[in-house]
Amino acid sequence: MMVRIVAGAVGVLLAFGTAQAAEIKLLASGAMKEIISELLPDFEKSSGHKVTPTWTGTANMIKLVSAGEVFDLVVIGAPEVDKFIAEGKFAQGSRVDLARSGVGAAVKAGAPKPDISSADAVKKALLNARAVAYSTGPSGVYVRSLLDKLGVADHVVPKAKVAASGARVGDFLIKGEADLAFQQISELQHEHGIDFVGPLPAEIQHYTLYSSGIASAGKEQAAARALQAFLNTAAAGPTYTKNGMEQAQ
Repeated sequence: MMVRIVAGAVGVLLAFGTAQAAEIKLLASGAMKEIISELLPDFEKSSGHKVTPTWTGTANMIKLVSAGEVFDLVVIGAPEVDKFIAEGKFAQGSRVDLARSGVGAAVKAGAPKPDISSADAVKKALLNARAVAYSTGPSGVYVRSLLDKLGVADHVVPKAKVAASGARVGDFLIKGEADLAFQQISELQHEHGIDFVGPLPAEIQHYTLYSSGIASAGKEQAAARALQAFLNTAAAGPTYTKNGMEQAQ
């Protein structure tokens, strides 16, 4: 069940205590990189803690946690948080939902932007694309299923470019290896060398809920909870919105 903390950032830090500075090891999805990176300086200044982040894709994150790599706070999709809590890798009751992200499309900077205002328009854009790129993460898993749903998989998949875990699909656009790419909106909006086309239309949109969990083996659990709470304050909301996500309610 989602935990929602609406106290101000200062109140959050006081509630968890900041008497002793700690180094927090953070493992987080690349989809959250711009958002968390923007929020971290205020957290570090207010708390005195230092955050050492590792950014990568969902598949890599699952491998790291499953292999016993020690982090204090992990930000990943909600199903993965629940799985790791059930396995004892995350502390019971430590799940805090942060934000949900939709899937969007992008093209190389300066290239014509296709119409993606409806499911039929997306289908046409897919069929017209020389090559389509998507990821191995939650957005890519959905896009692959969408190709089947739209009846274009046989045409698109043989020429598809699939980004490795932690990589961004924009690289395929920049290199000219694909001319249409799909990924989490937050990963497309601000990337240099590509132009964000827009979100998938509501009729075929898909949202990923990003949540956080406290690692059971983490050495700085109190400090990690302070960071977790900080990322969930109402004051952080505009940063989520600016970067294409909706803060969890």
